[in-house]
Amino acid sequence: HVMMHDPYISRRGVSAIAERFDPVLWGAGAGPLSTAELERFEADGFIIKEKLFGEQELGAMMEELGRLPSRYADRPDDEIVSEPGTGVIRSVFRVHRISPTFEKIARDPRLAGAARQILGSDVYVHQSRINFKRAFDGRAFPWHSDFETWHMEDGMPRMRALSASVLLTENTPVNGPLMLIRGSHRRYVRCAGQTPTDHYKESLRNQRYGVPSNEALTRLTEQGELVQALGPPGSVIFFDSNTMHGSSGNMSPYPRHNVFFVFNSVENALQAPFCGLPPRPEFLAERSVA
Repeated sequence: HVMMHDPYISRRGVSAIAERFDPVLWGAGAGPLSTAELERFEADGFIIKEKLFGEQELGAMMEELGRLPSRYADRPDDEIVSEPGTGVIRSVFRVHRISPTFEKIARDPRLAGAARQILGSDVYVHQSRINFKRAFDGRAFPWHSDFETWHMEDGMPRMRALSASVLLTENTPVNGPLMLIRGSHRRYVRCAGQTPTDHYKESLRNQRYGVPSNEALTRLTEQGELVQALGPPGSVIFFDSNTMHGSSGNMSPYPRHNVFFVFNSVENALQAPFCGLPPRPEFLAERSVA
C-alpha cells in the first residue's frame, strides 16, 4: 500500500527528523542562474537575488495590489484570508489566475526559467499568493516546511518544487522578514498530530498541524543557521519546497508585502493526499499541470 512505502509520511502521532530521498537540483541545464547560484541553492536550500525586478515592473505590481479587491469581487471568499481577530487581509490566493499582471510575472523567465533549471523539467504554478504584513499588526507565520503540507494535504509526491518570493516592499530585520534555516532542506521533519478535516480553513490563519516540534527546530538550527531573508523591493528569494521557514510579526511602521509563486515539476503531478483526506481546494493546489 502506498502509505507504507511513503518516505515522507507524517502526522502519525510522533515528531521525528528523517532523511531526504530526493535531489535538490534535478537538472543542471542552461537558465538564468549561474553555476555558483545553483551550488548555493543546493547547499543552503535558498538563494536571494537582489533587485531582479526593476522599478517600473515593481510599480506595475504595486498598482495591481490596489486593483485586487475589484478583481476578487466575484471570487469565493475562501481565496482571501483575513487575520484572526482583526479581519485585516493576510493572504490573497491564486493571483496568477486572477491578475494579468501577476500571471505575466509567473511566466517571466527570471522566475519560471530558474525553476525549470533547478527542477530539471517544465514547470507549472502549483500555488500563488500575496502575503500582506501590515505595519504595526501583521501577524507571524509559524515555522514549517511547505512540502510537508503539500505532501500530506495536497498529494505532492516528491520534493520537486520550489517557491519564488518577490519582495514588493523592502524586507528589513524589523518588519517580519522571511526567516529560513540554512541546510534544513536536507532533512524531513515528520510532524505530530492527525490532520483535521478542512484543516486549511484554520491553518491559513493560524497553523497548528504540520508544525515541527521545538526540539526538531533546535536540532535543525544547530546543524544550520537561522537566516533572515532581507532585501530591497524587486528582490526574489528562491527556496526549496522542504526548506524550514517562518516569520515573526510586524510591529514596525513599515509594511512587508511579498508575492509568492510556487513552481512544481510537470513530472510531479499531485496524487491523492497522503493524509487520507479529500484534497484541499484548487486555489491552494492546482491539480492540473497544464
